[in-house]
Amino acid sequence: MAGMEVSEHLAALRRDGDLLVAAAQQAELTSPVPSCPSWQVRDLLRHIGYVHRWAAGYVAQQRKERMPDRPNETELLAGGAQDADLVDWYRAGHAALVATLTGADPDLVCYYFLDAPSPRAFWARRQAHETAIHRVDAELAAGEAPTPVDAQFGADGVDELIMGFFGRDAAQLTDAQSTGRRRTLQVVAADTGGAWHVELTEDGQLATAVQRGTAAADCTLTGPAAGLYLLLWNRAGPAAAGVAVSGDPGALAAWQEGMRVTWE
Repeated sequence: MAGMEVSEHLAALRRDGDLLVAAAQQAELTSPVPSCPSWQVRDLLRHIGYVHRWAAGYVAQQRKERMPDRPNETELLAGGAQDADLVDWYRAGHAALVATLTGADPDLVCYYFLDAPSPRAFWARRQAHETAIHRVDAELAAGEAPTPVDAQFGADGVDELIMGFFGRDAAQLTDAQSTGRRRTLQVVAADTGGAWHVELTEDGQLATAVQRGTAAADCTLTGPAAGLYLLLWNRAGPAAAGVAVSGDPGALAAWQEGMRVTWE
């Protein structure tokens, strides 16, 4: 993890959850979410409202195994509150998650799925970034420029995405998936000094190796950590994110086309 405390992740979770609902209220529930093309704002609220409750359940119940029979995305978006009650339903789930994580024992033992100092630290970090990225979605749906995150939080989010999600996936590749032509990305946060190197399959569907630091790469992305955060989560293009692209732009295009973190 990139040096943030649980208390800082909780403060971000609280802030971005409030900003998300403010933006959702400014938009219509039927407004499209440009960064999630198949969604309307109502779908965004149902998704994040469910995820908040799902995460809080592991912590509050101290569940040590992954919950069975998790709904797929279609089932998830069909659930939740009716439109008239959707904002209040979202608010209640967000408040419960913040309260649950704030009051959780630092030595809590429960299920978690990415490397972290503790389960509580994992869930605070994961839900802070889950909420921040979907807050951006709500702001884009409302026609607003995304509220900036600070450099430390942006670098932490890049680190979670590359070393957490894609580091985990790379470690689980089969021998067949580990062969073939590669594209490589070097990511450099000019304001924090953070650097990450990612090796992708040619189509960008899989990360085959990740590391912190620098190495030779087909394409280098250099910019502020907050901009890299939005770019790598496919919430802004390089120009809007203030990120310079050098080398082969096809490597970035492969990332943008192929890399996804999905519920399923």
